[in-house]
Amino acid sequence: MDHSSPYYSRSLDFEALLEEFPVGAEYMERVHFMPPEKLRELQEHRFLQQIKRGWQVPFYERLWSQAGLARGDIRSLDDLRHLPPYDVNDLRDSIERAPPWGDYLGIDPKTSPPTPMVFHTSGGTTGLPRPMIYTPRDREVMTINSARRLYMGGVRPFDIAQVTFALGLPNAGMQTREGLWKYTGAVPVVTGSGATTPTRRQIELMRAWKVNVLFGFPPYLRHIAEVANAELGFNVAELGLKSIFSHLGVDSRQVLESLWGAKVYDSYGTNECGTITADCEHRQGMHIFADSFVIEILDPETMRPCTPGERGTMFVTSLFKHAAPVIRFNSNDVSAFAKGSCPCGGTHPRLECIFGRSDNMVKLRGVNVFPEAVGAVVAEHPQSNGEYVCIVEKTGRDREEMTVIVEARNEADRDALARALADRLREALGVKLLVEVVAAGATDSYTGLSQTSKIKRLIDRRKQQP
Repeated sequence: MDHSSPYYSRSLDFEALLEEFPVGAEYMERVHFMPPEKLRELQEHRFLQQIKRGWQVPFYERLWSQAGLARGDIRSLDDLRHLPPYDVNDLRDSIERAPPWGDYLGIDPKTSPPTPMVFHTSGGTTGLPRPMIYTPRDREVMTINSARRLYMGGVRPFDIAQVTFALGLPNAGMQTREGLWKYTGAVPVVTGSGATTPTRRQIELMRAWKVNVLFGFPPYLRHIAEVANAELGFNVAELGLKSIFSHLGVDSRQVLESLWGAKVYDSYGTNECGTITADCEHRQGMHIFADSFVIEILDPETMRPCTPGERGTMFVTSLFKHAAPVIRFNSNDVSAFAKGSCPCGGTHPRLECIFGRSDNMVKLRGVNVFPEAVGAVVAEHPQSNGEYVCIVEKTGRDREEMTVIVEARNEADRDALARALADRLREALGVKLLVEVVAAGATDSYTGLSQTSKIKRLIDRRKQQP
């Protein structure tokens, strides 16, 4: 046996890490309620460590030098605003510059000491998925943050937790499993998406194994409920779940809670960083894990900081990553800081929700339209099952149209539903959209709902047209 192999169990001092990044009740007692001045001091210390690490990574050395910065210029968290932001396009350029992983990965296989590494990617909606590699410390802090959100949502030892997030290159399914089994005492049942375990089988497993905690994206959670009712004559509310964990965006929490008879907890994360924010028991805004992240909400045009309640683009800075630091990453996600304080008494800032992606936004006759906002209107109507897809295409030399294809419930009057939704969308969004109503399941070929958890809601055909 080659004893020089980098064993994972020897790669970290786990007790020291848990002292630095506590989990469960200890996190709530020591960090969640930490006085703001002490939290700021902790952020300052970790931020400056990240800046020091950033100068050792070719991607940041180039980015910051081109912006006229030198080592020593960034002396405090107040200087964060002087750092140039970057986005996924810069990461793609980095991969082209230094294939296959990019020079944003600050580990060189030729010169760096061997270490156990975990590999995942972005969803790869366009082009090849974007690779990301995590060191043991990176991965464990991500797993700890994932477990924190589970504890805040009521997960406890011996809960049976079914995970319907897709398994494979993306992060969500595997990261959730790690958080569950490493730091909660709950039992993860990782079924994956409908492509891995057919939806009918998922329901049968829930019933047989007495699942009481469920993970899934809102569209698939609605789909499970529809299949249970249509094919098994079963109301999923009879399962008696206590918690559902999802990434709501602008999907209706109330609709899901009514369907399932369980509390729904929202959270937000990225492939690069894992879980960043999560609901507490009060579900009045997602608490940022501020000992791990600094979040900015900025006007993307002026880079002016947004006030609480004002929507802007989210910029993420991690306070723990080593292999590929994340320092002022433009996530392209639109959000807003929540106003006021949470009844739980937590001192960390909160986000309202994720309203959509700025790079998914369509400008239609001078109006900014987010597919997620369209979906929120569709979900309101009782004659729709909530499934939809938006198709944008040119209809003339200077005109573009968005057609919203909506699934109807079996008993619905499709013509009446189309008229009602067209009127409501125009009222809510301020622009006329075309509405086409189809049978239940007919949008699946566009969205991939039954096959993947990475649901596609926007089809942009303009680039394919002359």
